[in-house]
Amino acid sequence: MKASEEGKKRFSSETRGESFRHAFSGLAAIAHSEPNLKIHLGIFCLVVIAGFVLNISLCSWMAISLASGLVLTAECFNTALEQLSDAIKPDYDPGIKKVKDIAAAGVLVSAIISVAVGLLVFIPEILQLLSAIFRN
Repeated sequence: MKASEEGKKRFSSETRGESFRHAFSGLAAIAHSEPNLKIHLGIFCLVVIAGFVLNISLCSWMAISLASGLVLTAECFNTALEQLSDAIKPDYDPGIKKVKDIAAAGVLVSAIISVAVGLLVFIPEILQLLSAIFRN
């Protein structure tokens, strides 16, 4: 096969579709196997409901979306790293443990940032709502 033909195959709609199928397969696998992802998704659903109830601004939606996306992405990378580590070295290894701990720390940092963003977005909205309720 010529280089130009190989390049066309690499960037065809068929190979793009296959890439998306692999990505969705990965999402399904992590959704079924990772309890932490289920917790993150549950919290995200509550945040979305709160955003609609409190009618947050577009900028707030962007901040919430980015922060939530950061947590979910970190969880995906953490799970991928754990799966790869377990495949490479199924038995306990202090080096693998350190790698897993660092990846888990990435999820923790992203979750802390997400909570901070949530507080910055929702506390003023909640205070405004409470003020309106007690004013009447």
